[in-house]
Parts: sequence; C-alpha cells; structure tokens
Amino acid sequence: MAIPLFSSLPAHAGIGLKPQHYADALAAAEQGTAPAWAEVHPQNYFGAGGPPHRWLTAIAEHLPLSFHSVGLSMGSAAGADRDELEALAALCDRYMPAMVSDHLSWSNGPDDKFPDLLPIPYSHAALDHFVAEVGRVQDRLRRTMLIENPSRYLAYAGDHWGEVDFLHELCRRSGCGLLLDINNVEVSAFNLGQDAAPWLAAFDSRLVGEVHVAGHAVKDDDMGGRIAIDDHGSPVRASCWDLLASFLDRAGPKPVLVEWDTDVPDYAMLMAEAAKADVLLREPVGA
Repeated sequence: MAIPLFSSLPAHAGIGLKPQHYADALAAAEQGTAPAWAEVHPQNYFGAGGPPHRWLTAIAEHLPLSFHSVGLSMGSAAGADRDELEALAALCDRYMPAMVSDHLSWSNGPDDKFPDLLPIPYSHAALDHFVAEVGRVQDRLRRTMLIENPSRYLAYAGDHWGEVDFLHELCRRSGCGLLLDINNVEVSAFNLGQDAAPWLAAFDSRLVGEVHVAGHAVKDDDMGGRIAIDDHGSPVRASCWDLLASFLDRAGPKPVLVEWDTDVPDYAMLMAEAAKADVLLREPVGA
C-alpha cells in the first residue's frame, strides 16, 4: 500500500469554530493564546459575504483552517452533489485550508436532501462507487482529502468488508487519507455489541491525517435496550480520552480536534477540553 503523508495541520489540538466563539477565538489568536488550528463546516460559509466571512477571514490570518464538509454526499447513487462540490472548490480557492474532509456516508436522494449522514453498505459495489467519487472530488479540488469513519447504529446484512478494511482499501485505491473519529468508533462499537479497543487498533495510523474526539449520549431505546447517539453535545468521555491515548501511543502525534456541536459550551470550557488533548499529545502513554 502506498502510504500518503499528511502534515498540513500542526500535530496539536484544534477546536471546532462556532459563531458564538468568533470574538474569543480572534482575541486569543491576536494574543498568541489560541488553539493551534480551527475546523469549520464549509457549508456555513457558502454565502458570498457578510459577518461569517469577515470573522473567518480575520481568524484565518492567525490560524490554519480545516474544512470538514457535511454535504458532498459521495455515497448517494448520483454521486457527489455537483453544486456542493463547486461551492466547496470556490471556498477552498478563497481560504486555502490546510485540510479538507468529508464522510463515508450519503445524504441526498433523487428529490430530497436529508439532514443526516446516512450509512453506506460495505459492499464491493459501494466501494467501487466511493473510490470513483472521492477521485472526482479530489480532482476538482486539486488536493488530497480525508474521509471520516461513520458512527453506526445498525449494520447492513451481507457486507463484503469490515469497516476498517473497507476504509483502508478506499485509501489505497483513491489516494485519500483517513479522518479517524474515535468517538464514532466508540459509538459504533457500543451499538453493534463490539469492543472499541481492537476496532481502533486495527486502523493503519499512517493513513490518518486528523483525529476527532467528542462526547456522545447513551439512552434507552424503544425495545428495552440502550443506544449510543453521536450528538457531540457534552464533554469528551473518559473512555474516549483513554482510546485517544492508546492511539497516540502507537501512532505518534496527530492533529486532534475536539468537536462540540450541540449545547455548545463557552469558549473557556471548549479550550479546557482542547488542553486535555494537548497534554496527551505532549505526554503519550509510552513516553
């Protein structure tokens, strides 16, 4: 397997930048106390101008940006959304982000856009389709991208591939890298009755260009069981920090993002979570 190298983002902790944190993040950046980098959902900046662009332009003068797309829908039968791709390409030309990523998922039907990242089957046909779509997106963006492992609530019957092998083969055939979401591994393992630690250990760390950690909720379902929900609405769980520590121990430092997308905390609390990641990046378990 040809191993791509991903070094555009610093191997330190970053934060998901939210509008309520613009002023704090810019002030910290001007004082030299900001996180090492920031990630945004590019779909929030597809407008031509206005306050979001004024803030992002100012912050981008100080911090590297990662664009974490949620709208390409490469797993849809029709392939990547053409309008989304063109808007993303224009935004990349405008800001020159250090990294671009999207998800192993689909969101578009023939007549609808669904507000979710829906799972794909791990079949040979789905792999062929996704390889072609990632190639088309990378050609249009003129850059290598990262694909994120999903959070899963159910597994398809009759899959030809396990998730890790599917993603490894996608990287080998398309030249993309991985955005490894450790919280998603934990959520999927809980919901599918598996152990998150060996699942995480199976990933080839050389393919990983960015790592995500986040919080999730565990609730009762309607059938007397329990389900983990990938809501990004709470502090990172201790178990997720432990998994991150074990991954960094074998992989070495990687760019690590703290995601917090619902019930968004104040800037100080978000930075405190990022500081926990930076401690692990400075002091891996095996040091």
